[in-house]
Amino acid sequence: MPLVRQVIADLRETVAALHGELTRYGLVMWTAGNVSARVPGEDLMVIKPSGVAYDQLTADTIVVTDLHGELVEGDLSPSSDTAAHGYVYRHMPEVGGVVHTHSAYATAWAARGEPIPCVLTMMADEFGGEVPVGPFALIGDDSIGRGIVETLRDSRSPAVLMRNHGPFTIGSDARAAVKAAVMVEDVARTVHIAHQLGSPTGIGQDDIDSLYVRYRTVYGQA
Repeated sequence: MPLVRQVIADLRETVAALHGELTRYGLVMWTAGNVSARVPGEDLMVIKPSGVAYDQLTADTIVVTDLHGELVEGDLSPSSDTAAHGYVYRHMPEVGGVVHTHSAYATAWAARGEPIPCVLTMMADEFGGEVPVGPFALIGDDSIGRGIVETLRDSRSPAVLMRNHGPFTIGSDARAAVKAAVMVEDVARTVHIAHQLGSPTGIGQDDIDSLYVRYRTVYGQA
């Protein structure tokens, strides 16, 4: 148990700090948006509290819940998106982090109910194809989580545009999910600009597959 306590304490520090990346990259406004992380080996997660300003977030304000959204540790109410995060963790055991934002360009694609087409090599690298659209779902229960899982379970994309809502991203840990949130906003903006200029040129599936594999096996440091 002392080891689990230390893991939770470390995750609360990490998740509090990662919310700063959302503001750094302009992905959130006011108190909207959230980052969560699964507690490895436990049916627990840490997540942002509801309605708390980003500049007030500390490790102590980050709350711990079970994977059904019941508060386990903390003095504040968990995010209104907690049920969605928990559903993802319960049904996608490979996921260690979930992020939700209302970043402007990605959310604009969600409002149109339109996937972001794979017209950039960076999209092939990061998303393995288009960024898909998930179904419309109301906040308050696990409906959003079901839509995320149904859309991403058979997709290489770590991001989904929930219709009329905004992007949710997943990752092996919370940092990877934050990276996906940053990248989906970047490509959403670039592809929007490309559409303003004309008709973007798509990338063939074989090339998408090659780029996706290369990025995971060659890019970066060993």
